[in-house]
Amino acid sequence: MPFGEYQYSVDDKGRVIIPPAFRDFVDGGMVVTRGLDNCLFVFPMTAWERIEQHLTALPLTDPDSRNFVRFFYSGAAKAKLDSAGRITLPPPLRTFAKAEGNVVVVGAPNRLEIWNEELWLANLGAVQDQPPAPELLRELVG
Repeated sequence: MPFGEYQYSVDDKGRVIIPPAFRDFVDGGMVVTRGLDNCLFVFPMTAWERIEQHLTALPLTDPDSRNFVRFFYSGAAKAKLDSAGRITLPPPLRTFAKAEGNVVVVGAPNRLEIWNEELWLANLGAVQDQPPAPELLRELVG
């Protein structure tokens, strides 16, 4: 699983570098889509295929399921690393995540996340000010 965080800039063509430490993780291609908390999620193709199975299994008759599928799936775009280790972020995704200028590429279980740098720092500050429930931390660190 990828971990760590790396600061980059989105260039004038909407491209961002995928850190060398994460490239093996997404080497077979990836899907970039709207994430939660105003970031972008980047899934390797194998993880995306599992997600598609779950999305198609959600009940079509449930309005919350339909809305989540629309949110998550309609923004999805396939991407491959170019020769410089970059991917192009489509304009609607850049707008959604405010991914212009400085961004942070973050490793997470089964995905990467791309954050606007200011939003990333605000998110970290919020977690620091109000850490997760002690029970969750106890389970994680023993």
